[in-house]
Amino acid sequence: MPTLQANGQRLHYEIHGEGEPLLCIMGLGGDVSGWRSQVPVWSRHYRTIVFDNRDVGRSDYVDSTYDVRDMAADAIALAEALGLTRFHLIGISMGGAIAQEVALALPDRVLTLTLCVSYASAGRMGRDRARLQAEAAAVKSEEQLLEELMLLTLSEAIYETAENLAAVRELVLSYPYRQRRDGFIRQIHAGARHEARDRLGSLAMPVHVIGAEQDLLVPVWKSRELAELIPGARLSVIDGAAHAVNVEHAREFNALVLEFLRSSRAARAAF
Repeated sequence: MPTLQANGQRLHYEIHGEGEPLLCIMGLGGDVSGWRSQVPVWSRHYRTIVFDNRDVGRSDYVDSTYDVRDMAADAIALAEALGLTRFHLIGISMGGAIAQEVALALPDRVLTLTLCVSYASAGRMGRDRARLQAEAAAVKSEEQLLEELMLLTLSEAIYETAENLAAVRELVLSYPYRQRRDGFIRQIHAGARHEARDRLGSLAMPVHVIGAEQDLLVPVWKSRELAELIPGARLSVIDGAAHAVNVEHAREFNALVLEFLRSSRAARAAF
């Protein structure tokens, strides 16, 4: 599978389809497999690029602390190496925080920005929660950590069907590129240091914020705040969805993203 050196990191990436580039940035603990419900759909219309952030999947693990801006620098270096002069950008959760930093650094190259279940700032509450989460993660078993993450990311509806839970658990535990614990903890701390509230007002590209009604990990008020901070941003909230909205509500999520990208293209063509 393809890898390249970007910002000093060896990053694993995949490219699917043709057309305008769509660079996709996954969140905490997620790698290219997190886009499995999106790639087949989006790649029919866009050159869809997915990759593993540092400290996850088949990309390099590091041995020092870093911030979301460092992860954004990785994404920018990847875009440079792939020759992405202008591109659409989407990020989920912490990936949305990374995408914000990419868009702030490259305002003339990002055609559109889609931020899903993301946040403008972790704030003191987020940093304290991250500290406690990291401390707990250091001592939990794989099964305990997975159970906690499932509770935080899946909707109540999934928990009403035991077969669904078992299928999700088996899918995760059988995945050959599961994130190492040290990488998970470093990513937790990086995401908790994100702060962009006072800079988001400068974004001028079309922006779509997508929230999830039942999100426990990044509550929907964070999505509303994010949209309010960005001039002209569109806000969509998916009813009944939890943090893993791109998995549980893939059809609605995919359609929302594509409709926004198409409407933005039509608006550009009108000028």
